[in-house]
Amino acid sequence: MPQDLIAAIKEQERALVLPAFNEDTAFAIGCALRERAQAIAAPVSIEIRSSARRYFFTTLPGATPNNEEWGRRKGNTVLRTWKSSMRVGLELERSGRVQWPDAGLPYEDFVDHGGGFPVTLRGMGVIAAIAVSGLPSVEDHQLATATLAAHLGMAEIPLPRPD
Repeated sequence: MPQDLIAAIKEQERALVLPAFNEDTAFAIGCALRERAQAIAAPVSIEIRSSARRYFFTTLPGATPNNEEWGRRKGNTVLRTWKSSMRVGLELERSGRVQWPDAGLPYEDFVDHGGGFPVTLRGMGVIAAIAVSGLPSVEDHQLATATLAAHLGMAEIPLPRPD
């Protein structure tokens, strides 16, 4: 199962690539994430940022400062590895490794749970990270990827269901 899940996440990362990105793009994606989260009463924090600056940030009712901190750490994981934070965790688990010290991702600044997803620009690569925190790991991840797929006018790329 982890291999199928990793393959599905890699497909999401390969397919969910933006043709352009700027402040307006980040705002549109961030607002769409907020609307989708509000529709399900998700108590989340949402952030879109690059390594140099924050483009979008919001919290919804029920989100705590801890959610913001986890979002920061998920975004750091994406920006360091250029992979979704969930994929990082699954790959480490599959190889019998942990994020610290094995992968050089100290717990204070990184986390390998779902909700961090790369913002990839066609022809450039990973330029920013979306970070959602407040739901279970897979749900944080799916909120980010479903919203990004909708922004691109694509069908959602589903993850395999656990057996």
